[in-house]
Amino acid sequence: MKMKYAKICLMFLLSLSLVQCSDDFLDKTQPDTINTENYPTTAEELVTVVNGAYQPLQWAKLYNLRMWTTDIFAGNSIVGAGGGEDGIETTNLANFVTNSSNEGVLDLWRGPWPGILRANIVIKEAPAMAIDEAIKNRSLGEAYFLRAQYYFILVRFFGDVPLITEPQNSDSDLYPARTSASTVYSQIVSDLENAIQLLPTKQQYADADKGRASKGSAMGMLAKVYLTLQQWQQVVTLTTELESMGYSLNTNYADNFRAQTENSDESLFEVQYVANAGYDFWSNENQASWTSAFMGPRSSNLVAGAYGWNQPTAEFVSNYESGDLRKDVTVLYDGGPTFEGTSYSPSWSNTGYNVRKFLVPQSISPSFDSSPLNFPVLRYADVLLMKAEALNELGQTAQAEAPLNQVRSRAGLGAIATGMSQLDFRYAVLKERRIELAFEGHRWFDLVRVDNGQYGLNFLHSIGKTNADQHFLLLPIPQIERDRNPNLSQNPGY
Repeated sequence: MKMKYAKICLMFLLSLSLVQCSDDFLDKTQPDTINTENYPTTAEELVTVVNGAYQPLQWAKLYNLRMWTTDIFAGNSIVGAGGGEDGIETTNLANFVTNSSNEGVLDLWRGPWPGILRANIVIKEAPAMAIDEAIKNRSLGEAYFLRAQYYFILVRFFGDVPLITEPQNSDSDLYPARTSASTVYSQIVSDLENAIQLLPTKQQYADADKGRASKGSAMGMLAKVYLTLQQWQQVVTLTTELESMGYSLNTNYADNFRAQTENSDESLFEVQYVANAGYDFWSNENQASWTSAFMGPRSSNLVAGAYGWNQPTAEFVSNYESGDLRKDVTVLYDGGPTFEGTSYSPSWSNTGYNVRKFLVPQSISPSFDSSPLNFPVLRYADVLLMKAEALNELGQTAQAEAPLNQVRSRAGLGAIATGMSQLDFRYAVLKERRIELAFEGHRWFDLVRVDNGQYGLNFLHSIGKTNADQHFLLLPIPQIERDRNPNLSQNPGY
């Protein structure tokens, strides 16, 4: 079994300046409004609120759409879709002509706040509750982890953001100003350190709770935070400890993207999805994954639905080394392996390629709204690549080869050339990250964190995205939110 995020009935109140549902097809319901007078009093109620804190990760505003579409504006792929205005908000982001009215940006801004509020309720209320200590500590650890995760999303996209660490009600300051990114990062680090102390290991969870955040989830996320902050020794310390905690690479790379092998030994944290959860596919309560239906090639009948989004570019595909086993798992291409016995036609895509790694056979997902495939947020392969990068940045390039080569070996590739310069090794790791983690929502953040974003700008210019400049490395604060909250300043250049 894997954990199903329960639909919560508690309704919380959050500032309209922070959470409003837009009127597009992604927002058929409005579950973001909550009455904070009904706080949890029992262990069962506390777990329900914790489950509710996970749920926004599932929404289209985050991992069911917007997080993986960052690979599109990172240059790995194009929108594809149905043409015309279909996905125009993502196309504008990818062409670096976006502005503060972009609907995709609005989703990314609004997505985390309900989860932050629900986590805040747990963090405030749980310590005084007279309930089982194990449930209390686990719930607190999950809440700290989730609050950190949501703020990590926000700060990387927007820079300074309001920092809210108490449940809001009608007496709160409902028009908070933005807090400096450095202060937000300090809170994220503190929350993850608390989560590490409170959470059980992955192995200590019962099967019914598989998929909840664990000690390893928090350690891996903290390593990612330190990677972003270029605090290399902390990255090495955390990733080294994770190597002794029972995680390992799946023998088969494809097992990271199969419904039958979810939450495997390679998984540190996944957004959990289930099929046939009884909710409307387009609503926030939906708990089925969108990835297969959205990424399946149009007019192909390969998978149920098939809207044709996220088509890899020829430039991206050209980066696979000969013999790389990940190519056949990640990309559908002319002459590649069949999918459930059907040969791929490049006419199904504007680029001649489609994403394969998130497609679910119709034998498992017979309708567009029934995919149970989880979304991988943090994998052990990422941990190894973080360690390799950090060791290299510390001047230990020879030692950095081992974790990088573990990832390459699983992909069927030989060891990286020895004796590389620090700069060449840095680029080798970044290329490996691009291929290993393709279409999992990591590439954009790698582009903007290295060399203060100049690495990303150089790459984007090299593939013809000459509109990209420094100000696009942060997204604009949505104008509709600034209209509702006059204390929200705008990022430079918008």
